[in-house]
Amino acid sequence: MERRKLGQTGIEVSALCLGSMTWGTQNTAEEGHAQIDRALDAGINFIDTAEMYPVNPISKATIGRTERIIGLWLERGGTRHDVVLATKHSGEGMRHVRGGAPITADSIPEAVEGSLRRLQTDYIDLYQFHWPNRGSYMFRKNWTYDPSGMDAAAERQNMEDCLGALQAEMDKGRIRTFGLSNESAWGTAQWLAAAERTGGPRVVTTQNEYSLMCRLYDTDMAELSMAEDVGLLSFSPLAAGLLTGKYQDGAVPAGSRLSLNADLGGRKTARAFAAVDAYLEVAGKHGLDPTQMALAWCMTRPFMCSVIFGATSLDQLDVALGAAHLTLDAEVLADLDAAHRDHPMPY
Repeated sequence: MERRKLGQTGIEVSALCLGSMTWGTQNTAEEGHAQIDRALDAGINFIDTAEMYPVNPISKATIGRTERIIGLWLERGGTRHDVVLATKHSGEGMRHVRGGAPITADSIPEAVEGSLRRLQTDYIDLYQFHWPNRGSYMFRKNWTYDPSGMDAAAERQNMEDCLGALQAEMDKGRIRTFGLSNESAWGTAQWLAAAERTGGPRVVTTQNEYSLMCRLYDTDMAELSMAEDVGLLSFSPLAAGLLTGKYQDGAVPAGSRLSLNADLGGRKTARAFAAVDAYLEVAGKHGLDPTQMALAWCMTRPFMCSVIFGATSLDQLDVALGAAHLTLDAEVLADLDAAHRDHPMPY
């Protein structure tokens, strides 16, 4: 499988990344371990998690369970140097983690220590801030996003303070590199500028939602990615399963995300299903599996570092892994662009 560098570091990750957010709710520990083994056999070396996982649903009782499942895999014989591990520090408002406190220089050592303990490792390869304290336009908040109340000076000061704490963790060898998630172009640029001012760690990646149906990244963030060598780690590349086609015509498969989350986090709209029909038509026209087509398309994007996908069964995992060997020709790409123009921002 193709390997790509994390920004300006020497760390190389597979072009597909195994997401883990269902391990501990929709998936058992044993199922999570089987997914890791299957993915590694296929050439994936990159696993993404977060201190707040699993989801569907998120609850106080399950916080940290996914990291613990990965730690159990390592305890049971998994080889640490075979994997690049990424995890995330929860942002302000996650009441089940530190009472909803914001990300600060003081919160970072405690959060890192907790993740290391659950993951049963001495170091985290990529440590990410899950969302900014000031809020974000991600998760359908773009329709009402209003940054007018932001204190830019306070945000910049917090960034400098946090970079100091992150540098201390790097000096201890507890984290190797730093990334963002659910960030904007302004926010990412400010983190980069703060690193230049302070000598702190430079952002190497942003983890934002990106798929055929969610292309907010294509404008300012794409430009920043290319100019500053900050790659995208795309989450929800299958639009929470919509792009597989499994939810068309009112279908709600047992145990699926839609059976647990009635609106798929705001993605379930009439326009979304019409867009899926268009993408399924492209896949059918060219004899492609729609899951593999959607993942392979993400991998063609010039700013893409790695595409994070999840599965709740080994059969789903095997289908997704096939995207690593799929090359989309110019006609397919043109048809996908046409479908996007006909169905822009369907949710």
